[in-house]
Amino acid sequence: MTTTHLLYLHGFRSSPHSMKAMKMADTVQSRHPQVHWWCPQLPPSPKEAMALLMAGIANWPTQNIAVVGSSLGGFYATWIAAQTGCKAVLLNPAVDPARDLSRYIGEQTSWHDPLETFFFKPEFVQELQGLQAGPLAHPERLLAIIAKGDEVLDWREMSTRYAAARLKLLEGGDHALSDFNAHLKDVLDFLDLA
Repeated sequence: MTTTHLLYLHGFRSSPHSMKAMKMADTVQSRHPQVHWWCPQLPPSPKEAMALLMAGIANWPTQNIAVVGSSLGGFYATWIAAQTGCKAVLLNPAVDPARDLSRYIGEQTSWHDPLETFFFKPEFVQELQGLQAGPLAHPERLLAIIAKGDEVLDWREMSTRYAAARLKLLEGGDHALSDFNAHLKDVLDFLDLA
């Protein structure tokens, strides 16, 4: 199905000002101006983040929604795809953020603005556990782009989780997908933007 409504979800400590989010926003605006684009700043609480997102897409045409998520945003995107049946592009997606982020409880700084801080509470770990999507119901609707050179997340774990999905496994690379431009065509082809 053609995508008319596109949601982009940034990762932990990230923002709509991330390189990938801004590149996607620019590309959608310049090449597909009729596509409805939404890239919100996500609250630190996973429960609040999901409430915000599900309320925000509640009136979107279900068959024309797609979501792109990076890192923790990829975990969230997997959950949203499971709830809605929409297409999702996952960029170095977190597989078990409850485990991985449990060591970040406390005050955190924003990646793009070190003066901006937030508090990652212990209960957020439980909220993440509650968002495990389970087995992939429609793996054909998922594209996972995974870098073997990811210095934050284990590419083997990501590859195993998304083995049934369309998988683009990169030799080298990094967690931020600094070479995102090289993968933009694959992302856009998969999304089939209006």
